[in-house]
Amino acid sequence: MSAVIAPVSALLLSVALLLMGHGLQGTLLPVRAELEAFGTFNIGVLGSAYFIGFAGGCLLGARVVRRVGHIRTFTALTAIAAAAALVHALAVDIYAWWGLRAVTGFCLAGLYLVIESWLNERATNATRGMILSIYTMINLTVMTLGQLMIVLYDPQAFPLFALASILVSLAAVPVALTTSAAPTPPETVQLRPQRTYKASPVGLMGCFAAGLANGPFWALGPVFAVGVGLDTRGVAVFMALVVIAGAIGQWPLGRLSDRIDRRKVIVAACVLAAMAGAGQFITSAYWTQGVLAMAFAFGLFAIPLYALCVAHANDFVDPREFVEASGTLLLANALGSILGPLLAALAMARLGPPGLFAVSALAHTGMAAFAMHRMRQRAAPAPEERTPFVPVPRTTPELAELDPRSETELRGE
Repeated sequence: MSAVIAPVSALLLSVALLLMGHGLQGTLLPVRAELEAFGTFNIGVLGSAYFIGFAGGCLLGARVVRRVGHIRTFTALTAIAAAAALVHALAVDIYAWWGLRAVTGFCLAGLYLVIESWLNERATNATRGMILSIYTMINLTVMTLGQLMIVLYDPQAFPLFALASILVSLAAVPVALTTSAAPTPPETVQLRPQRTYKASPVGLMGCFAAGLANGPFWALGPVFAVGVGLDTRGVAVFMALVVIAGAIGQWPLGRLSDRIDRRKVIVAACVLAAMAGAGQFITSAYWTQGVLAMAFAFGLFAIPLYALCVAHANDFVDPREFVEASGTLLLANALGSILGPLLAALAMARLGPPGLFAVSALAHTGMAAFAMHRMRQRAAPAPEERTPFVPVPRTTPELAELDPRSETELRGE
């Protein structure tokens, strides 16, 4: 294990610090926005702005890296992201926050791109899968820790914004001091949605549906939790439970999808996530403990949906087009994540806080219906033709080259 981690330890430490600060901001900003009475729809736009910036970073980040290199790109983007975290506290204005979240999204996408291309360069055919697993686990663990940090200080005070900025700033140190040579600059990924849809309609639409259903949770989950009466500690636990449940759900659902028609697992996950969302809608008005129980159930089935749909798409995509398809699937997810918070905010304005999960339940139900329709149109691939499930995080197309299912695994060491 140590022999695998040693060549990438600086990068993994940077990831941990970066995502801890990012996780803290993800919970802090909606809570503070709610306390500032910015309005539910405006807070929904805040979430959409982040994903607009993230999509832009995925599309343009490779050009920046090719122009100035990995280390300069990483240090510049961490500086901008850290400054943005502080400016949120200095300019408590919804219009300023919209712009700051878009900038943060762009920076995070660029930082993911640098880290993942570097990890891919350091990985060998023998260590590729283990590095991806460690990277995914770090993503889930430190994001949870970051969310829980909101209990350390008053969300209306300055220290939490300062702490988020400090963590993001420190992420630049391991990369800036590394003695490893920078990897080859990444290529810009060509996106062809029609080609990907033709290869795997369920894969592409499932990634869009995952963004449509789950994007609102990241943007408005803390607002929902405050709205149903949870205090700051309760909000932190609520958000963390969903992430923890998602991590737990990845493996059994993924392994089951390797054994049977993957679309059946996607349908089951969507139906169960919709039921959890409906349960949240019904119980949140009068049963606080039920809110936490339903949050765990929601995370257990909703969070793995993206990785399940990516795995299904990979069953039909030519391995030589794996990175291209992954970029298209990620873009579809980002588009869903842009639209979802806006729809959820409108639903919450009319139905109250439970409207958040009404939108998620409808999106999951629609996806289940579409997948069942497609099951009647095309047979599942034979077991020997399937690629194994890998619990990939939703980051950048560059991660696809680290995925053991990619044809890049066949390159010489």
